[in-house]
Amino acid sequence: MFSSTASSTDGGPWLARLRDGLAKTRRQLGDRLAGLLGAARPLDEAFYEELEAALIGADVGVAASASLLRELQLRARREGYTESTQLREALREALRELLEPLAAPLEVDAHRPFVIMLAGVNGSGKTTSIGKLAHYYQSRGKSVLLAAGDTFRAAAREQLASWAERNRVAVIAQKSGDPAAVIYDAVKAAVARGTDVVLADTAGRLPTQLNLMEEIKKVKRVVAKALPGAPHEVLLVLDANTGQNALAQVRAFDAAIGVTGLILTKLDGTAKGGVIAAIAHMRSSSSRERPIPVRFAGVGESLDDLRPFHAEEFVAALFD
Repeated sequence: MFSSTASSTDGGPWLARLRDGLAKTRRQLGDRLAGLLGAARPLDEAFYEELEAALIGADVGVAASASLLRELQLRARREGYTESTQLREALREALRELLEPLAAPLEVDAHRPFVIMLAGVNGSGKTTSIGKLAHYYQSRGKSVLLAAGDTFRAAAREQLASWAERNRVAVIAQKSGDPAAVIYDAVKAAVARGTDVVLADTAGRLPTQLNLMEEIKKVKRVVAKALPGAPHEVLLVLDANTGQNALAQVRAFDAAIGVTGLILTKLDGTAKGGVIAAIAHMRSSSSRERPIPVRFAGVGESLDDLRPFHAEEFVAALFD
């Protein structure tokens, strides 16, 4: 893989795990890019077609790939480039600029409790992400309360209870009942206890399950009744393995509940990590001026393998 300027956090354990996690995507994209950009080739139509195919193959997506190519062609003309090796740094920089608007760390100090509701399709990693988020905020001195809002799947409640025990935090759960009521009780409990952060789980659902999409709308409305202004963040958990299907999930959940941030999980098990570029390029509605930020990225199973997304770290892990 071609080398380039390292991230400011280069050498840290997280960046090392991120590099390891993105190995499959790096092989999918990097090996082809190394061949294209590592040997002097004229910047002709055939070259750009191969470059576009390499990007699409890593699930960057047709629209985002076309946008990156236009940017590279503009830079090549502006700088007077004539061969492919001159585009190495230009591609890295263009990708970093594309991803930079996604990098908006989630701040939770504006409200107490700060209520975070998580949503997503079945198997995306919501409950596991909640356990890791609890660890993340606890390590930063925040008190955390979990709300077991997935009342459909008994294993989800047990899994969340296990995470609560592991992190030594409280969890509000019921064996059955209305998920909105569970989260309502959790928010009220957090207010009474002076808890800093509430992490509310919800049942997995497909966007095509209209009754369940209506239900999650109700959950959000009920949370607002428990605490005006809540939930303060609505996180959609996306499995990176879904590739371009993630875009449809973003659009559907955003239309239903107003997604304010994303968690991209399982980057360590996929060659489709390039989908993050497609997310950056996407506008979920005509009125949105910037993409929905990726608040966290996950690259493994340990408690520390869910961290805030940083564009430069991601690009460094992908290309270095």
